[in-house]
Amino acid sequence: MDPGIQGQADLPARVLEWITAFQGSVGGAAADGLIAPAPVVLLAAGVVVFLGVAGEVFFKKTGIPDVAFLMGLGVVLGPLLGIIQPEAVIQVVPYFAALALIIIMFDGGLHLDIRHVARTAHFSVTLAVVGFIVSVAMIAAGAHYLLQWGWLDSILLGSIVGGSSSAIVFGLVRNIRISEETKSMLSFESALTDILATIIAFIFIDAVLAGSFDLGTLEESLGKAVAVGLALGLGVGLPWMYITTKLGNVQHAYMLTLGMLFVLFFLANTLGESGALTALVFGLMLGNKTYLARFLRFKPPRIEVDDPTHNQLTFLVRSFFFVFVGLLASFGESAYMLFGVAITIAVYVGRRGLGRVLLTSRFSRLDKAVTNSMIPRGLAAAVLATYPLTLGLPNAEAYPEIIFFIIMSSVIITTLGLGRSKKIPPPDPSEGGFVKPAGG
Repeated sequence: MDPGIQGQADLPARVLEWITAFQGSVGGAAADGLIAPAPVVLLAAGVVVFLGVAGEVFFKKTGIPDVAFLMGLGVVLGPLLGIIQPEAVIQVVPYFAALALIIIMFDGGLHLDIRHVARTAHFSVTLAVVGFIVSVAMIAAGAHYLLQWGWLDSILLGSIVGGSSSAIVFGLVRNIRISEETKSMLSFESALTDILATIIAFIFIDAVLAGSFDLGTLEESLGKAVAVGLALGLGVGLPWMYITTKLGNVQHAYMLTLGMLFVLFFLANTLGESGALTALVFGLMLGNKTYLARFLRFKPPRIEVDDPTHNQLTFLVRSFFFVFVGLLASFGESAYMLFGVAITIAVYVGRRGLGRVLLTSRFSRLDKAVTNSMIPRGLAAAVLATYPLTLGLPNAEAYPEIIFFIIMSSVIITTLGLGRSKKIPPPDPSEGGFVKPAGG
């Protein structure tokens, strides 16, 4: 037989041998340690980067968030192939979760226009607070009566997934032809619910550990967290705007800002705030530096050098964290999957009812449709789901599994809703997205 033909005939066999060898190396790693050999882990990291870039391109063309692809890859790398064991992931949870939270919240603040935020703040705050309370109540009731959990554990679960994900909403609204006011409203709402979820979830984590809950403690902790977040974010963000004008386009200007963000996170945690609100306000100050400089009477230079650095860092943190969530996924309890899907549908129905009550006739039909569909859960929920594991709370292993299915279901529902919204004509730009001007 011709050697070339013989080589082609042996190709499937050689491929099978490579796959078998790869699985053997992975299986050996799983048996001997928690993480596969360095070359295999680096290969997985490379795949994450490629898939993250491909997911962003796919998202821009179709409007389908890349979260599902990244979490699916985590499932493949973890539960299916065993390249990285859950025990190894849990060891780095506190560090990576904190980094992901502050980077995404800081990025969200950078991209919020303070003028649009001010115009729709009353809608944002109302949607955030009322929507969060309704979602927490529905999820907590479901967990208590369907899963037979105690009330504290049930409310903790509801708090973790009570709000929409700013990491997903920020990306979605940039690619939808809705009004700028509605974009700001939805972005600010998602940032607020991330902050509410973070603060209240930690309060209930302490309550579960203590075995009791005090309403006075909730009010005191929430008030303290808000005060600390605003004080640090504004107190450092305002002077830091002036400092960055002096730095101009120096080589390490962004790294200095990043270092300050880490210091603020430490101070916020020390003083009783999770760091989420501090990072958001700090980013909001820097992101609106040009506008705020008019009142502070200084002229900031346009810094171009460090913008790509921040964008790439945010991309890496975001991509790896959603893969990270997939690594923690487990499919041992079908009841958790059914509960996650069912409760997400209930939250969507509640969101639509809330939209009908809170959104006035000033909003266009498209703005209302997009707002009613915007229920994606993501980064904050994924971060918070890991804390019961590290702290050894009751039902700790159930949190990542339930929240994994809630995130996936909410992303799918949001995607379908936005797909239907595309058939609605966009509002008239001259009217600012409202059916008629304010006071008209």
